[in-house]
Parts: sequence; structure tokens; C-alpha cells
Amino acid sequence: MTDIQEQDSRTQAHAASMATTEPAWERKVLEDLVKETLKEKRSRRRWSIFFRCLGFAYVAWILIMLSGWEFGGGSNSAPHTAIVSIEGEIGPGGDNSAENVVTALQSAFEDVGTKGVVLRINSPGGSPVQSGMVYDEIHRLRKLHPQIPLYVVVEDMCASGGYYIAAAADRIYVDKASIVGSIGVLMDGFGFTGAMDKLGVERRLLTAGENKGFLDPFSPQSDKQRDYAKALLADVHRQFIAAVRDGRGTRLKETPDMFSGLFWTGARAVEMGLADEYGTVDSVARDVIKAETLVDYTQHQNFAERFAKRFGAAMGWAFVSTLNGSAHQTHLR
Repeated sequence: MTDIQEQDSRTQAHAASMATTEPAWERKVLEDLVKETLKEKRSRRRWSIFFRCLGFAYVAWILIMLSGWEFGGGSNSAPHTAIVSIEGEIGPGGDNSAENVVTALQSAFEDVGTKGVVLRINSPGGSPVQSGMVYDEIHRLRKLHPQIPLYVVVEDMCASGGYYIAAAADRIYVDKASIVGSIGVLMDGFGFTGAMDKLGVERRLLTAGENKGFLDPFSPQSDKQRDYAKALLADVHRQFIAAVRDGRGTRLKETPDMFSGLFWTGARAVEMGLADEYGTVDSVARDVIKAETLVDYTQHQNFAERFAKRFGAAMGWAFVSTLNGSAHQTHLR
């Protein structure tokens, strides 16, 4: 065989070898590439699931914190003093609504470990209706659980609607500098008729019923409606006075200005019989109830409830204001 023939033979053999090996090499590369791609996708999927679960857990934790859920609740069988707090203005839709305060008081009285209830009050007053509802419930609970006393401890202020509630207690404890009293009722609002005249604005109020625009702030105030409002306030004031007299009984040392809306220091309130003694939550629990362990039963609205109630109340008040044409409210202050 000539050299040329041998060279062609070697070239053909090499080409045949390449023809058989090249596809296998490509498949191997493709297989490795697919495997790496799948491995990377699985890894990314696992991390995605992990971060989603982590995010879900974080959101769930936030919602639990905002909702005010408590774990490990239930009856406190060990002897203790139950605490219920009223902090701020008394009114519907908030922490100091009758619904919340009554629920807290009921839980406190019904607990088998409760030796006494301390109602801690630091309030300037508020709704006469809400205050009256709490007052009545305290009387009911005291009759239902005669072995459990209820004491009020006044911190900075116990005025008007706050004192309305306090009058239902067995005893009232104050600090000598506390503000106590303000046994009166008010209805506040604004009148804009003078400003409207200067601006050349005309009030166009249409009503069905001569008193439907009662005390409308954009219309002149009539003597008839003013007298009716005063009579209404006087009626609520009489209810307030009756509640105080019934709750305090012979301890009251009435003066001409006791029910005039004035308020006094805690020291003066003790002298007048509006309060009984000086004391704090700790001293009453320790020295009077004889149960130093404190358990707080105060009800607090969670974020969702607060938003829903405020939104609903705002919409309802806007609707009522539209119907009544009035923004006057009655307060025990």
C-alpha cells in the first residue's frame, strides 16, 4: 500500500472515530447542563418556600400582637386582687366604653381567686349613658357577689362621669392632691351665625318637624330650644345627683355647691364625704383586701376592633349629623 493510501486510510479512521465519539460528548455536556439547571431551580424553589413561610410567620406574629390575643389565660385560682382601669374619657367605641368596663368587671367578680376588686379611675368624665351603665352593673355585681368588695382608687382625676361610676363603690380612696367631683352636666357646641352674616353665607335648612334642626349651629338659637336643652340637662343632672346620694349615703356632708359642677382636691373630698380615705392600688390590695397579688382584667380593644368601630362610629355620626344638622353632645363634666 502506498503512503497516500495509508494516509487516506488513517484519515477515514479518524473521521469515523470522531463521528462515533462527538455525539456522546455533546449529550454528556447537555445532561450535565440540565442537571445543574434542575438543581438550581430546586434550590431556588426551596429558598422561596422558606422565605414565604418566614414572611407568613412574621405577618401572623404582627397580627397576633395587634389583636391583643393572650395565651395561657383562664381562671386565676390563686387569691388575688382584681384590677380594672378606666383611663381617659368615658364613651362608646373605646377602651373606656361601658361594654369593655362591664366585661372586665364581670370577669373579675366571676374569677374564683378574686378576693376584692379595685376599680382604678383616672378620668375627666364623658358620656352619662356609658357612666350610668357601668354604675348599674357595679350595683348588680355587688349584690350577686356580696363576699367580694369593690373599691375605687382615684389617681390624678375622678371627675363627672368618672365620679358617677365611683359613687357605686363600697369605698373611694384618693390621693390628697387628686381632683374629685365636678357633679354636673354640659352640652357643648358652636354657633356660626355671626360669621355667616359677615361672609354673606345663607343657611338653607329644610326640616320635617319644627324641632328637627334642634340647636343647629348654623341657625339662630331660639329661646324655646334653649329652654328645652336646659330642662334636658337638668333631668340628667338630677339622675347624677340621685346616684351620688344613693351610693355615698350618710357619708355625704352636703354643701350648697356640692352638685354645682365644682371639683375639689382629694383632701377636701374626704372632708366632704365624696371620698373615704387616702390610698393607692397597692395599699388597698395589701392592707384592705389582704391580697397583694394583682391581676389586671382591663379590656383593651385590638387594632382591628378599634379601626372598625371608629370607622363605623364616624360614618354613623356623619349620617346622624346630616339628619339632625347638629353637632351638640351631652357630657358629664
